Amino acid sequence: MYLTKYPNRWSRYREMIREPFAEFLGVAILIIFGTGVVCQVVLSSSTDVAPSPKGEYLSISLGWGVGTAMGVWVSGGVSGGHINPAVTIALATYRGFPWKKVPIYIFAQLLGGIVGAAIVYADYFHAIDIFEGGRGVRTLKTAGFFSTYALDYMTSVSCFFSEFIGTAVLLIVVLAMNDKNNLAVPAGLPPLVLFFLILGIGVALGMETGYAINPARDLGPRILTSMVGYGRAVYTFRNQYWLWCPVIAPIMGAQAGAFLYDAFIFTGEESIFNKPNAETRRRRLHARAAQRSPAPAGPNSVEIV
Repeated sequence: MYLTKYPNRWSRYREMIREPFAEFLGVAILIIFGTGVVCQVVLSSSTDVAPSPKGEYLSISLGWGVGTAMGVWVSGGVSGGHINPAVTIALATYRGFPWKKVPIYIFAQLLGGIVGAAIVYADYFHAIDIFEGGRGVRTLKTAGFFSTYALDYMTSVSCFFSEFIGTAVLLIVVLAMNDKNNLAVPAGLPPLVLFFLILGIGVALGMETGYAINPARDLGPRILTSMVGYGRAVYTFRNQYWLWCPVIAPIMGAQAGAFLYDAFIFTGEESIFNKPNAETRRRRLHARAAQRSPAPAGPNSVEIV
């Protein structure tokens, strides 16, 4: 039977876009579950929208956990299931993920956030009208269904720290669950671990800033809200909060978490902390040369290794 990697023209194109599309789809699924549960829980608190409430804060944490698990399940075997620019950048910094792939991964993740939020917005459009008090009325009261806004009493430093520490914890656990010299998770089970991880971060650290811990999870939906009637307010909130808290803080938190794990725990060769230095490489080459035995000669000779 004749086998070929590319049975038709489309298969060649698919090979080129397969990894970024997996990231796009993974983030879109994450946002559909995550922002969808926020919309359902908060909108249903109004008796004009639903006869009875359809959830509580725990429901939101569960929804984001499910969204993360399903997003990684869809994309993990294809692209690695980053579904988070902070993760992608951390892996490029410490684990040898190709930097040339970083821009297309982040673009795909951001686009997935926009599309996922657009789907949820279209689904809850009429309920949002009722909740806001009029057709087309859009305020930050409902913008928070899609992206994060800190509580009023939080200082800028506190907001940054909350997102920083949440993402640092995320990276430490993500790296640990893939460490074969630690308690590595069996194949197929990382989505389950991530479900409990995101659930834990949500119930423990989520109240103050909404635990974005993922620039694409916040910026993608935020861009969508600015396009559908919320305007500049989603960007001017608290002196460009959108940039320094849910984007920069998670990226720096991921760097810190990856640094801590790789510097003090991880022993695998893929980390920059475990790459042999020049002196070690010279000694290794010298040892190999010393151990190399002479080439055998003659029909009855035996090479000893």
